[in-house]
Amino acid sequence: MPRPPIRVLLVDDHAIVREGLRMLLEQEEDLEVVAEAGDGEEAIRLAAVHRPDLVLMDVFMPELDGVEAARRILAAPDPPRILMLSSLSEEGAVRGAIEAGALGYLLKDVSQETLVRALRDAVEDRPTLHPDAQRILMRKPRPTPLDQLTPRERSVLELLAQGRSNRQIANRLELTEGTVKGYLTTIFDKLGVVDRTQAALLAAEHGLGKRG
Repeated sequence: MPRPPIRVLLVDDHAIVREGLRMLLEQEEDLEVVAEAGDGEEAIRLAAVHRPDLVLMDVFMPELDGVEAARRILAAPDPPRILMLSSLSEEGAVRGAIEAGALGYLLKDVSQETLVRALRDAVEDRPTLHPDAQRILMRKPRPTPLDQLTPRERSVLELLAQGRSNRQIANRLELTEGTVKGYLTTIFDKLGVVDRTQAALLAAEHGLGKRG
């Protein structure tokens, strides 16, 4: 009796990319695209609804990036495997994706054969890394001012760097505005900056808060 197809959720903020990936994957008898998402928030919702075997997800997306979406999806009971697919091999994104629990990191210049093999390997818990991502992970991480921030402080700073107001940050992280102000005071002290603009610039310099 043949095995059921691998059920895949596609996540990318560009519809044309999703369309191309769907057409590519549907050429394979053992792969089935069950849903598509255009951002991280939608990916989290659709992963819970469709319960895919695997999520193939872009890294840099508006609203909620792929790394944070992966972290939240993998925190759910019996989560799918996640494979990141990006046009960039930025160090923070590669390390963040692997630390979040993704089973692989590929660039969008890979061949169809490599991508399909990576998907099949992922559902068997075998990781796949693009050579550029491998080189990044083999390097010793360079210390940055952001290293001294807690995960929650990094989340606050990331949203600030995306141009969010205190109220928007509070709503996104389910905090009070007063708590957000407290976090920002601590973040400014740790980073040695005096205002939101300086904090946002420093965050952007180290790859935090990117959109799209």
